Amino acid sequence: MNTRFNLRVYALIIDEQNRILLSDEFRFGHFFTKFPGGGVEANEGIIDALRRELQEELAAEMLDSSFFYVNDFLQFSAFDPTQQLISFYYLVQLKDPEKLGAMPYSIPFQEETEKQRWVHIHELKDQDFTFPIDQLVLVKLKEKLIS
Repeated sequence: MNTRFNLRVYALIIDEQNRILLSDEFRFGHFFTKFPGGGVEANEGIIDALRRELQEELAAEMLDSSFFYVNDFLQFSAFDPTQQLISFYYLVQLKDPEKLGAMPYSIPFQEETEKQRWVHIHELKDQDFTFPIDQLVLVKLKEKLIS
């Protein structure tokens, strides 16, 4: 098996009401829920990738970010088992976050797209996320907010 690394970067965006922004997507014939973000491209740094992904997915400007978590265990991609994921998560502040996730929608949906919604952190369960690393990050985020 020829394994390649796939670097991913994700934003944990929390508003003043203690809600977190989720990204619901339909890609490759599958519906999934994750944190906003995506892949790091060649010749791109992690923070530059985060900034680009937020611009592409949310049309949002990042004001500040602070490192939160990187997975320290082996995780293969759900879409390509020859790719080993390394996922970086950052707590992010955006310019004008209140403009995001305003349009309600039903899930799951079947069209190739992505949509965002705000969910109160205390209402979320790890099973609400599709991918194992996101599930772990939610647990760690809740632990941090409680302490």
